[in-house]
Amino acid sequence: MTCYNNFADIYDKLIKEDVDYLKWSKIILKYCSEYKIELKDYLDLACGTGNMTELIGNHFSHVWGVDLSPDMLSECEMKLRDKNIHGNLICQDITALDLQHKKFDLITCCLDSVNYILEYDHLIKFFDNVYQHLREGGLFIFDINSYYKLSNILGNNTYTYDEEEIFYVWENTFEEEIVDMYLTFFLKKGDMYDRFDEIHRERAYKKEEIEETIKNSGFKILHVLDNYEKETIKNTTERITYILTK
Repeated sequence: MTCYNNFADIYDKLIKEDVDYLKWSKIILKYCSEYKIELKDYLDLACGTGNMTELIGNHFSHVWGVDLSPDMLSECEMKLRDKNIHGNLICQDITALDLQHKKFDLITCCLDSVNYILEYDHLIKFFDNVYQHLREGGLFIFDINSYYKLSNILGNNTYTYDEEEIFYVWENTFEEEIVDMYLTFFLKKGDMYDRFDEIHRERAYKKEEIEETIKNSGFKILHVLDNYEKETIKNTTERITYILTK
């Protein structure tokens, strides 16, 4: 699967039009305050270019980020350096998380990164490993694209984006719980356009399936939110956020 290579250079420009990282970070920090979490050790899983890492990490003494893409980690490193945040950035598969028995007060995994875990046994391993890296009483906060969003909104649909310097076509197919996303980008360079392609795959997990796996790993579910906001999940909810503790 080809993903987050050339895409890393334009990721922030595209994603910040749809995602309010500042709002999400404030909500996460609110729960840290509510549950009296020590602002000492923070781990951001699938940290990408570090949008959440920098906003939350600015409040913690020690910051770690894990991502599978070296290109995304390079963007993250520059971002943290610009904000004078010392970050320990690790290139690693989040389903095989192993930070040598390091434990954290807060762990996050935002922007539907969990949906990229395509095999159910890998999902179990993911939650088990996160549990082992979380301190007693700490918080694990993550979100997923809902089954409804992947199967009805993204699945079997095509989208386009047309801006002065970027044009892309986003074609999706949904089959056997998996949405395959084929993206073709054209980036303006002078009078010419450079083309590159990305392929992304996400698995649609039913809410009941996710929550059973969470509990089997030992976590306690504190809150379930509709897109980091209301605690009422509807059939048409597109993003589900979980606040867990150990």
